[in-house]
Amino acid sequence: MVKDADFNLLQGTENYLTDLWRSFQIWREFRMGFNKLYHIKNCVTFFGSAQFDENNPYYQLAYDTAYFIGRAGFSVMTGGGPGIMEAANKGAQDAKALSIGCNITLPKEQKPNPYTNISLTFNHFFVRKVMLIKYSQAFILLPGGFGTMDEIFEVANLMHTGKICNFPIIVMGTDYWKNLQSFVEKTMLEHKAIDAKEAHFFHMTDDSQEVLNILQTD
Repeated sequence: MVKDADFNLLQGTENYLTDLWRSFQIWREFRMGFNKLYHIKNCVTFFGSAQFDENNPYYQLAYDTAYFIGRAGFSVMTGGGPGIMEAANKGAQDAKALSIGCNITLPKEQKPNPYTNISLTFNHFFVRKVMLIKYSQAFILLPGGFGTMDEIFEVANLMHTGKICNFPIIVMGTDYWKNLQSFVEKTMLEHKAIDAKEAHFFHMTDDSQEVLNILQTD
């Protein structure tokens, strides 16, 4: 597949045969993911920025949490890249838990981190997101940018529309996300863009033990 598969796909109307060929390429990506991940159990997906290195406290928070839940028997899945993703994969691997990375090819190269037992690389964001969601029973959100926001709100919307079960969404790095909580619970709710019961769709904590309690309860 070409490196900029999503860019080429989303350029509007093209030759029918070109799109037909792309549909085959997309099918091959799905088949690869299903073949490699069908056996995954007790999995938690971590979302977060690729920009934070090991000196950042959010990197350490991701590592500690992944290590803690990994020791308790949970598998850890991430987007497979650097930053928060690397930290969570490293924590899981150090805990002797299954560590999975679903990397994405980008025009600006994103290399897979070396801390995974299973590593996949996708060309299409939407195929990758299916894998990050399909095999997990909970989602942990750490600080990140547009990609992280896209991932977690897609999860929330899938729950809202009944497309997936109401799995736990746990938000960590509470100082980073405090304005998001206010926006959801005040602005969105006040304008009736969401229902009151949906305003509290996530748990906020920076305590790894509390995260484990949520995972083991829900």
